[in-house]
Amino acid sequence: MEGMTEKEMKTVKMSTIYELRLLFAQGDKEQYTKKEIVELLDKIATAKEQK
Repeated sequence: MEGMTEKEMKTVKMSTIYELRLLFAQGDKEQYTKKEIVELLDKIATAKEQK
């Protein structure tokens, strides 16, 4: 995130939180294990690296 403005960094953070929200909201499960949450976070991080 080098060279980004504060506003751009906030936008990235908020979009990541929204992506997580969508993953949980669209999922079939009502409860997630710690391992499952970490896997979802890994998916988002990996997808962002590929952009």
